[in-house]
Amino acid sequence: MEERFGFVRLRGELSGVKRAASGHVYLCLKDEAAVIDGVMWRGTAQRLTFAPEDGVEVVASGKLTTYPGRSKYQIVIDSLEIAGEGALLALLEKTRARLAAEGLFAPERKRAIPFLPRTIGVVTSPTGAVIRDILHRLADRFPSHVVVWPVLVQGQGAAEQVAAAVRGFGALDPAGAVPRPDLLIVARGGGSIEDLWAFNEEAVVRAIADSSIPVISAVGHETDTTLADHAADRRAPTPTAAAEMAVPVRGELAAAVADYAARKRRAILRPVAMGRERLDARAQRLPRPDALLQPQAQKVDELAERLRRGLADRAGRGREQLSELRLSPTVLQRGLRDARERLEGQRLTPLLATLRLQRERERFGALERVHLSLDPKAPLARGFVLVKDASGQLVRSRSAAAAKPSLALEFADGVLNVAPSGSAKGQAARPRAAKRPSAAAEETAPRQEELFRRE
Repeated sequence: MEERFGFVRLRGELSGVKRAASGHVYLCLKDEAAVIDGVMWRGTAQRLTFAPEDGVEVVASGKLTTYPGRSKYQIVIDSLEIAGEGALLALLEKTRARLAAEGLFAPERKRAIPFLPRTIGVVTSPTGAVIRDILHRLADRFPSHVVVWPVLVQGQGAAEQVAAAVRGFGALDPAGAVPRPDLLIVARGGGSIEDLWAFNEEAVVRAIADSSIPVISAVGHETDTTLADHAADRRAPTPTAAAEMAVPVRGELAAAVADYAARKRRAILRPVAMGRERLDARAQRLPRPDALLQPQAQKVDELAERLRRGLADRAGRGREQLSELRLSPTVLQRGLRDARERLEGQRLTPLLATLRLQRERERFGALERVHLSLDPKAPLARGFVLVKDASGQLVRSRSAAAAKPSLALEFADGVLNVAPSGSAKGQAARPRAAKRPSAAAEETAPRQEELFRRE
């Protein structure tokens, strides 16, 4: 059998798919009438572009062989392909429904794209035209810092690399050497459904849904749709469109800022202009200064004329009253007599003035006595002396007097200038005493010579 059926191609539905710890895959191929066991060694399984699942219709290529342990024949699969696009779409729809039931595609999970990201992470092939289109478009719109995570975008291992790149960007330290992106773009060029199958894998979908960074999916052309598009926060029809979504146009921003600045200036200047217009309008309604003063000037003229006439009238009336008076000696004597009678009626006597004068004299005498008692020079007449220094200030103690170079002694009959015997001048002028003076000399000598001497 092995020699006759060295290479065969079988079409059937997968059943009982199991992946062993060694990496080998064991499965069954069946159709409406028969079933055959199959095995894929680890190397072949690693090259698969899709994950084999029960119920998927495939075309398996390989050779028939026997397994002595069970006395059964089986097919050793060298390649495994989806049997037509319809089967791929059915598998895709099955996976989509299962992941949608978990809420991975729910609209409430979608996050807003940052308006102006500082750093943009791109998950794509480093050698394709996609990355060049993205960089070129970003440079045209708004130059940004771009970090590229190179991955395979199709074939065996592509899904694992894309998922690892999305999770790796999210794990970056914001303060690390590689800046953590504010936005991710998962991009790939167009192709068939088989070429884009890596972005339908569950690992990629879950990595995008769990990403802590907003994600834009730009896989394929506008008509291509993958499960990564459903899981991403935004879907772009092309990689170039993803770059346009990621950043605004720098020129438009500058124009908008300039427009806002102009609107701000207009908003600031408009009240001033309106106020100036209102002020001019009100100023035009104000009367002229001469028009305001004319009524007052007229009123002043009228008052001046009335004053002139009033004075003339008053002088005329006074002149008439004076002419009506008939002054004669008899009239004057009668007025004097009447005034004297009124004065006598007041009962004024000298005693009233004398009593008040006596009270004022006594009050003045008391004030004079108080003044004399408070006069500092009054005790000088009784033998006291005022001691002053050269500036005229009173000296109140012996120690203060001894520290002065000269003193003035004010007596009742004059001032005597002396120098203290304790000062330097007094000590130089006074000779050292050889013996105590006699009692007679002490009685005849002035008492003040013990402290002061005449200059």
